Amino acid sequence: MPVLKILTLPDPRLKKQSSRVKKIDDAILRLLEDMAQTMYDAPGVGLAAPQVGKNVRVIVVDVEQSEEGDTNLIELINPEITQSEGKASGEEACLSIPGFTAEVKRKSNITVEGLNRDGKKIRIEATELLSRVFQHEIDHLDGILFVDRLSRLKRELIKKKIKKAFSENN
Repeated sequence: MPVLKILTLPDPRLKKQSSRVKKIDDAILRLLEDMAQTMYDAPGVGLAAPQVGKNVRVIVVDVEQSEEGDTNLIELINPEITQSEGKASGEEACLSIPGFTAEVKRKSNITVEGLNRDGKKIRIEATELLSRVFQHEIDHLDGILFVDRLSRLKRELIKKKIKKAFSENN
């Protein structure tokens, strides 16, 4: 059972721009821990604070989880993409849009900067899946979902499927 409730479409909070974290306090540290637990329980490879109803620029990512329980958790506060290059298409899914995937175009290589839980600036060069997950999660902080990155035709098709699935479940 996830520690935090993951918001799903059509919740309007998913479309809001998140605020920068001004101070890393106990509430932010607790949020990081709860988000990581929620991500692992879901299971997912990334989670952004807006997905759990918190309107702050905080993400957790782990693309190296193994069957043996090994993890490589990355916690980032106020993450920003400072460099990007190349192009890559890949299948994406989202814990806030369960059951739906689509091919999304992203940058293939990026540099992300942000703060760790101790307030120290960190810089990560990311390629492949890690690059894609960072871009996906940082999009959440700006109120952008992966379906917003699709062509209009594909986006409308998925939105219709989501609405149909949503109405069937309520």
